[in-house]
Amino acid sequence: MLQSQLFTKTRKTAPKDEVSKNAELLIRAGFVYKVMAGVYAYTPLGLIILEKIKKIVREEMNAIGGQELIMTSLQKRSTWETTGRWDDEAVDVWFKTKLKDETEIGLAWSHEEAILEMMQQFAESYKDFPISVYQFQTKLRNELRAKSGIMRGREFVMKDMYSLHATEEDCDSYYEKVIEAYKNCFERFGMGSSTFVTFASGGAFTKFSHEFQTICDAGEDVLFVNKDQTVAVNEEVLDDAVSELGIKKEDLEPVKSAEVGNIFKFGTEKSEQMNIFYTDQEGNKKPVYLASYGIGITRVMGVVVEKFADDKGIVWPESIAPFRIHLLSLGVNEKAEELYNEMKAAGIEVLYDNRDKGAGEKFADADLMGMPYQVIIGKRSLESGKAEVKNRATGETEEVMLSELVSRFV
Repeated sequence: MLQSQLFTKTRKTAPKDEVSKNAELLIRAGFVYKVMAGVYAYTPLGLIILEKIKKIVREEMNAIGGQELIMTSLQKRSTWETTGRWDDEAVDVWFKTKLKDETEIGLAWSHEEAILEMMQQFAESYKDFPISVYQFQTKLRNELRAKSGIMRGREFVMKDMYSLHATEEDCDSYYEKVIEAYKNCFERFGMGSSTFVTFASGGAFTKFSHEFQTICDAGEDVLFVNKDQTVAVNEEVLDDAVSELGIKKEDLEPVKSAEVGNIFKFGTEKSEQMNIFYTDQEGNKKPVYLASYGIGITRVMGVVVEKFADDKGIVWPESIAPFRIHLLSLGVNEKAEELYNEMKAAGIEVLYDNRDKGAGEKFADADLMGMPYQVIIGKRSLESGKAEVKNRATGETEEVMLSELVSRFV
């Protein structure tokens, strides 16, 4: 892509009311636009990142038998009343509205009840299970606190998956498969070594859940982790978890973290409340086992920025970067354009800064935008036959022959 054709521009400052580092940098670099607190629009650059995150998640969910669909954002009141979760005392993040005929509806914050109601039409026999479906959808939650940029939004993109099972054993087995698939996702995002499967409260979902928490100074949670990092417990359930897991509190150390995923086992509670049953091998009616699994797609993007950014700007991991290379032309556009075309032809993702700007501004913008590699072409390159290649994460530079530049990144 030609940087001169981007409608977004970099900024030296973020909105005065923005207090989170992730949103400040994303706004300044042209990846998001702030509409209001907790509500952000994503520009073409930001969308590329979200789609790359989704691609990784989609591959991992498909690998364990997930089938992609998309549910509705508008939800019937009656669907949720059967389980008590329409009540604001039970779920305090609903956005609710009315149709023209005064029918009260909700704007989806989750889909457990909705998916059970839908699957009742398709799964009646034990032979129909297990079923695992997932979606990528914009969720709407009336969050009281929305001061963490895209890490806690009132409108955000989420991957939510739901699995339905005939037996508890099958549900438990699949739940473990999802844990491994989630670990794969966070490893591929570049966050694997600092992301933990955490024992946590189920909140509006169930008594206990498992969260995926990434160590991050800007996180809103506190984890208690043992020395060999095999056990991680959210502070809010620390005493209960210590008792449940049979561990000693003094063996755990606190660290700041940000939640990037959350999974729950509901058992048969919801299917019994909603009167949703299947027929087993003996012809008996049995309740369906349900589990729910979520990854915050936009939240992952925000946590990556918080975790890896430095004093110059964003640092994207290669797996989700909008472009692998930021090609900077310092007054030698003809040669730079030739290299740009060669890179594109070789399938290399490249952003070409062909703007009529000074070297200092181009370097600053490249550091702010955070592509993994910067390739600098100037008059010295033409004389020496070499380009300077800078690794954004480490700051290390090397000189590469122009003739070998494309093969270096293929």
